[in-house]
Amino acid sequence: MGIAGGIKANLANGVPPDGVRPQSIAVERARETIARANEVRTERRRSEDADPVALPVAVGVSVWNIANALTLLRIILVPVFFWLLLASADRPTSWRFAAAACFVVAVVTDRFDGELARRRGLVTDVGKIADPIADKALMGAALVGLSLLDELWWWVTVVVLAREIGITLMRFFVIRHGVMPAGRGGKAKTALQALAVTLYVMPLPGWMHPVEVVLMAGAVAMTVITGADYVLKAVRLVDGSERTAARRKARAARTGRPAA
Repeated sequence: MGIAGGIKANLANGVPPDGVRPQSIAVERARETIARANEVRTERRRSEDADPVALPVAVGVSVWNIANALTLLRIILVPVFFWLLLASADRPTSWRFAAAACFVVAVVTDRFDGELARRRGLVTDVGKIADPIADKALMGAALVGLSLLDELWWWVTVVVLAREIGITLMRFFVIRHGVMPAGRGGKAKTALQALAVTLYVMPLPGWMHPVEVVLMAGAVAMTVITGADYVLKAVRLVDGSERTAARRKARAARTGRPAA
C-alpha cells in the first residue's frame, strides 16, 4: 500500500498516523468539507443560470407535477388577466386592482415553477415548452392590453414582443449546438419588465406616471441590450460548434475512424 496509502487509510478510519497531530487531521477534513460545499454551490449556481431549454429532462417524472401545475395556472391566468384589464376601462378602479393582482400572481408562479423544477428534479419536456409560452403570453397580454387602452405606445409593445418571441425561438435552435447559460442581465430584464407593467396596470395617481415611464424605458432598453447580447453569444456558439464538427470530420478522414 505504501506510506501515502497507509496515511489515507488511517485518515479514512479516523486513526491519526504516527507523527501527525489530530489538529492537522481536523483541518484537512474541514478543508475537504468546504471544498465539497463549494462544489455543490457551484453546481447549483450553474443549474440556476442554465437556459431552461437546456436543462436535462428528469427520467420517470410525471408531467402532472407541482412545477407544471404552476405553469398551467399561469396559462389559465393569462386570459383572465387580459379580460380584467380591458373590462376595467369603463368600470370602477377595483377592476384595475384585480387585474394587477392577477398579473402579480402569474409573475410569482413564473418564479417558483422553474425553481421547483430545478431543485426537485421535475424538469419535463412539457414544462420546457409550456413555461416560455406562458411567460410570453402573459407579457404579451399585458403590453397589448395596455396599448389597446391607449396607455402604452404600440412601438414599445412591438419591440418587446419581437425580442421575446425571437429569442425564445432562437433558444430552441441553438440548443443542439451547445448549452448557453442565461445571463444575469436577462433576469434583471424580466424583473424590470414585471415591475414596469405592474405599475402601468395599477390605478396609480397621475404624479406616478413619470416613474412608470422611466421604468418602462429602462425595461425596453434592457430588453434590446440583452437580446443583442444573446444573439452575439448564439452566433459564437453556433460558429464554435460548426468549427469543432469540421475539425472532427477532418481528423476522422485522416485516421479512418468515425467522428466522435
